[in-house]
Amino acid sequence: MNQPDIAALAGTLDAATRAGRTTDRLTDTAPLDVATAYAVQREGVDRRRERGESLVGVKMGFTSRAKMAQMGVDDVIWGLLTDAMLVEDGGILDTGNLIHPRIEPEIAFLLGRPLSGRISPAEAARAVAGVAVAYEVLDSRYEGFRFTLPDVIADNASAAHFGIAPWHNPDDFDLGNLGLTVEINGRPVATGSSAAILGHPLRSLTAAARLAGEAGVVLEPGFLVLAGAATAALPLPRTAHVQITAAGLGTAEVTTR
Repeated sequence: MNQPDIAALAGTLDAATRAGRTTDRLTDTAPLDVATAYAVQREGVDRRRERGESLVGVKMGFTSRAKMAQMGVDDVIWGLLTDAMLVEDGGILDTGNLIHPRIEPEIAFLLGRPLSGRISPAEAARAVAGVAVAYEVLDSRYEGFRFTLPDVIADNASAAHFGIAPWHNPDDFDLGNLGLTVEINGRPVATGSSAAILGHPLRSLTAAARLAGEAGVVLEPGFLVLAGAATAALPLPRTAHVQITAAGLGTAEVTTR
């Protein structure tokens, strides 16, 4: 079987992203495994960096047991975050180029020390310089948000945009069971707990360090890590005001248009 053309596959997804249109699943025509899918993901982000974007961190995916079971997997995945994906807290997100946007409430970590390889939760905690409530906007290049595991990895784990509220001292919070609420246009639409993120968000941070080690990279000081969703992803209206609140951590806000 012919080896997949990583550059061509990344180009297909990149073109679809820039045009705001769907494309066929890569696995419909290419023999894609997880390792090759991550190579496609990296190639796609490298194209964006060549256009002037900077890498600022990673987002974790499949951090709930229910989502793992749904996808038939037993491990998390990650995607890469760039500065162009960041929406200023309280700012405006133009959804015109998004295909079927969804939003998730998250816990975000700011790293104060480098992380890579297998570490304990205590080591992960010592590397955290800040913690904040956050959100991630997901968008898939595949029709109907339907994909296989390699497809979603190649598509940068469906990452589109993210926003983060002000940072707090991590020593001031027990992150094991923080309540999170999502409000759209002033109406509560979902509630969840940080415990939904692998039982504790720090476990997601240890997983990020492990994946970094396996990829031969280091999560640098100043990088941020979106630990994963506290609820199911919610459809994001094209015109709305969204508030993500976490007990004690404040509120992240975004207005869509």
